[in-house]
Amino acid sequence: MTPLHPPQQGWRQRATQLIESPIVGRFILMLILINAVVLGFETSPRAMAAAGGLITLIDTICLAFFTLEIALKLFAYGPRFFRSGWNIFDFVIVGISLLPGGQGLSVLRAMRILRALRIISVAPSLRRVVDGLVSALPGMGAVFLLMGLIFYIGSVMATKLFGNAFPEWFGDLGASAYSLFQIMTLESWSMGIVRPVMEQFPYAWAFFVPFIMVTTFAVVNLLVGLIVNSMQEAHAEESNAATDDYRRDMQDRLERIERALEGRK
Repeated sequence: MTPLHPPQQGWRQRATQLIESPIVGRFILMLILINAVVLGFETSPRAMAAAGGLITLIDTICLAFFTLEIALKLFAYGPRFFRSGWNIFDFVIVGISLLPGGQGLSVLRAMRILRALRIISVAPSLRRVVDGLVSALPGMGAVFLLMGLIFYIGSVMATKLFGNAFPEWFGDLGASAYSLFQIMTLESWSMGIVRPVMEQFPYAWAFFVPFIMVTTFAVVNLLVGLIVNSMQEAHAEESNAATDDYRRDMQDRLERIERALEGRK
C-alpha cells in the first residue's frame, strides 16, 4: 500500500511554494492597497450612494482572498505558522475582519481598516522599520525614563516660578507638564507661551531655552539614533538569515546530487 504521509507532505510543499511565490506576494499587496481605498470610499455617503453595492462586493472579495491566504498558510506551515509574529499579526487582523459588525459592534466595522496594516507584513522594507522599532524599545525605555525625570523637574520648577501669574499654563503640575510638552514640540512655544511669560519675567528664557535644548535637540535625537541603530541591526540580521537559508538550500541540493550519483553507481 502507498503511505499517506508523503502525498500530504507533497501538498504542503506545493502550498508553501505557492504562498511564498513572488507573484502571490505582489497579488496580496495589490489587494491590500485596493481594499484600503475601498474602505476609504465606504466613509463617503456620496460614493456609497453611487456605487455602494460594488464597493461592498469588492470589500467582500478582498476579505475572501485574505481568508484563503491565511487558510493556505495554516495548511502549509502547520504549527510553525504561529512561530512567526507577522503570521499572528495577519491572523488577528483577518480574524477581526471576519467578526460580525452588527448593532452594538460598529467599532468592529471601523477596525476593518486595520487590514491596511497588512502592507507592513507584506513589504520587507516596512517590516525592517517595525522590527527596528520593536528592538529599540528596551533602549528607548531608559531614554523615556530620563525624559520623564526631566519633565517632572521642569514641571515642578515652572509651577513654582510661573504658576501664580499664568495659572492656565502653569497652575499645577499637570498643566505645567502639558505646556512644557507643547514647548518641546516647538508648537507656538515662542509667541504662544514664552514671550507672554517673559513680559512679566524677563529672565524666563534662562529656564525655557535650556529645557528646549535638552529635550528637543538632545533627548529626541537620542531616540532617533537608537531607532536608526536598531533598524540597521534588524537589516543585518535579516541579511544574515537570508544568507544562512541560501547556504542550507545549496547544501541540501549538493547532498541530493551526491545521493543520486551514489545511487547510479
